[in-house]
Amino acid sequence: MKIDTKVFVKSSTSYKSCPDMDFPEYAFIGRSNVGKSSLINSLINHKNFAKISSKPGKTKLINHFKINNCWYLADLPGFGYAKVSKSMREEFLKMIYDYLNKRKNISCVFMLIDSRLKPQKIDQENMIWLAEHQIPFIMVFTKIDKLNKTQLDQNIISYKKFMLKNWVELPKIILTSSKKNKGLMELKNYINYLNSTLKNN
Repeated sequence: MKIDTKVFVKSSTSYKSCPDMDFPEYAFIGRSNVGKSSLINSLINHKNFAKISSKPGKTKLINHFKINNCWYLADLPGFGYAKVSKSMREEFLKMIYDYLNKRKNISCVFMLIDSRLKPQKIDQENMIWLAEHQIPFIMVFTKIDKLNKTQLDQNIISYKKFMLKNWVELPKIILTSSKKNKGLMELKNYINYLNSTLKNN
């Protein structure tokens, strides 16, 4: 899939003020500093579309972008940032959960995970929540350029083994690097596949 047009639509403080649900929507979520903004910018080939900050917790709103005038990309606040208050972390998480529950045009949630880290409790809790609410999602491992092939393979195998203790079947997995542009075409092709499926139904 080639991305010809990308337009910022709006920032919203809750699902109630999000754009009309007139196109398929793909939501990008993940812990703070997982590399979400960098991945989005690389995906749509625009350096500063999603705002990048050296400080985690930059995104505090639900940001919608219209891509190719036929689908929405939603950039959600990062969760789990320790240096904001507990009440603010809970507020961000409630915003995300309300959005995910109410936006019936969501075709898929891209759950971003730092490939360098062992399974994090908050990531696991959020994936379980998505599964329990029957919201389709895939696991997108980020920053794979930070590891050599052996390290990456070992980390992914360990992660899968950990999850299979509680999951009967694992979600689809895509490995990405915004710096090296790895996995981006696979993401685009998956979105294109889902859009085509929706058109045929």
